Amino acid sequence: MGMNVLLVEDNLGDVGLMQEIFREVLTSVRLDVARDGLEALSFLRREGLNADAPRPDLILLDLHMPKMDGREFLAVVKKDAALRIIPIVVLTSSRADDDVIASYELQASSYLQKPLDFKSLKERIESIRDYWLHVTLPIQVALYTNPQID
Repeated sequence: MGMNVLLVEDNLGDVGLMQEIFREVLTSVRLDVARDGLEALSFLRREGLNADAPRPDLILLDLHMPKMDGREFLAVVKKDAALRIIPIVVLTSSRADDDVIASYELQASSYLQKPLDFKSLKERIESIRDYWLHVTLPIQVALYTNPQID
């Protein structure tokens, strides 16, 4: 079974870099993209055009986005019983202490600063792969104990 990752990112340049890195580094991972928190919620809730969206095993979340930013998204997801078990890794260029603290207060699984150059970003994604592909994720346990969940 392959892993599903939802990237929540509004910067098209960063989206393109992440797609390229995923094609190189995480060949067995499906990467879906949402451009802001509202679009990501629609994806997670399988609304409208997202009716057949796969449930992500992991969410990579930028903080500073239009419509609904990463903090607001975290607050909504972590209050939703059907979604809160999905690990969310904040992957952002922000180095502000307030952003780090707020992300963890809102139950982010991890906070990683997004490097500015391709090589460093690729190394950061490899570190995410090395950790998150080798842990038992909550959705995997839920599927094993309750096959009706998808």
